[in-house]
Amino acid sequence: MRTPSNETVASDIDEKVPEFDEGTVTRRSGARGDGPMRKCVLTGRVAPRESLLRLAMGPSPTGGITVLPDAHARAPGRGAWIGVSRTELEEAIAKGHLKGALARGFKGPPPAIPADLPDLAQQALVRALTDRLGIEYRAGNVLAGSDRIAEAARAGKVWWLGHASDAGADGSRRLDQAWRVGEDEEGSGMAGESLPLDRAALSVALGRDNTVHLALTDRAAAGRVSTLLARLNHYLGHDGGRASGPGDAGLDSRGPAGQRASEP
Repeated sequence: MRTPSNETVASDIDEKVPEFDEGTVTRRSGARGDGPMRKCVLTGRVAPRESLLRLAMGPSPTGGITVLPDAHARAPGRGAWIGVSRTELEEAIAKGHLKGALARGFKGPPPAIPADLPDLAQQALVRALTDRLGIEYRAGNVLAGSDRIAEAARAGKVWWLGHASDAGADGSRRLDQAWRVGEDEEGSGMAGESLPLDRAALSVALGRDNTVHLALTDRAAAGRVSTLLARLNHYLGHDGGRASGPGDAGLDSRGPAGQRASEP
């Protein structure tokens, strides 16, 4: 991993480009277009702000300054941005690369890096995604339940489809097929996301029992959710390929669904 020799640590760095335009989100795609750009303090790569995780500098309970994940990038003060996987973050901490990058850009005593920062970062990214799913559900943008999703999918009303990590393979395939029919993509291999969340986590996020499959019926909601999901998947190292349909630029499925029984 390359560590930039002179990285600036700040709450607002690098160039600005136009904000998210709803018109850039198409069926089967969660791509939200370009947003404000930020530079990863560890790799030097510049990427849209929403694809990176902000690390905020704040007071430590024991004195001094500590580093904490700021998944919504709302904490006041200075911070740094990272766009690495959990494995890469653990390596950067172990080898002192993160400490060195922050020390170069942060005036004063170097901030303390919690030993459990990788865990805290993962928890923050998961919470950002589940909170967003709950917000979209309360706003009426999320369908849950196989029958409702299948009906909407065949009618061409689904912008995004997701399956719990422990969803049954048969139930997921049935909904994927209904989605392909509604989008006139039969034979394309287009499929919903296999989420890094099980049914228990999805049920808590939505406040309903036995949530195994989700569908988004609003294109802006699809952009918001898939952006957060892509960021979490990247951190988890789930950036591999997926079976997708033509024009599917923003979704990234992770392998086969689990073998538990599908949702009724």
